[in-house]
Amino acid sequence: MRADSAFSRRRRVALACVALVCAVPALAQLSSPMPGVPGLPSGTGAGVHGANSPFAPLKERADVLPWSVLTAVKTKNEKNRLLPVFPADVQALNKKTQRIQGFMMPLEPGEKQKHFLVSSVPLTCSFCMPGGPESMVEVKTKTAVKYSMEAVVVEGQFAVLNDDPYGLYYRMTDAVAVK
Repeated sequence: MRADSAFSRRRRVALACVALVCAVPALAQLSSPMPGVPGLPSGTGAGVHGANSPFAPLKERADVLPWSVLTAVKTKNEKNRLLPVFPADVQALNKKTQRIQGFMMPLEPGEKQKHFLVSSVPLTCSFCMPGGPESMVEVKTKTAVKYSMEAVVVEGQFAVLNDDPYGLYYRMTDAVAVK
């Protein structure tokens, strides 16, 4: 066995252990998927902004699409896959310009991001998902946006994804940061 292979395996095991250790307090304290619903796996549901979170919750804004609309999606099991079933008001958002507000989850290293996720609740751990796919929007911007731990607002072409290969429900393209 090559040394770099053994190192790689040890690294994967260490990362898995960190994820497990990190997930328990984060889910219990900051972003529980659906409190009071026993048996619901983590990483599903809208996510909850916990009272002990060090991050301020999103301030309501009339000029952004509310997360309550996006998280109203149901799912169906089709051929051993879980697919979204969007209500009519969510389907009506497809291919229209929308504004969303949320917490940035970078997908690449660097201070400025052109491709990231926006979540309805803050990321509490780099290995933990704050909620399910209904609580996130994939964003691709025209120009890079500076990473921030504070909430961001972006505007762009909104897409409702019925069968995304990555399991995403929403995508925004040609987005720009908005104050």
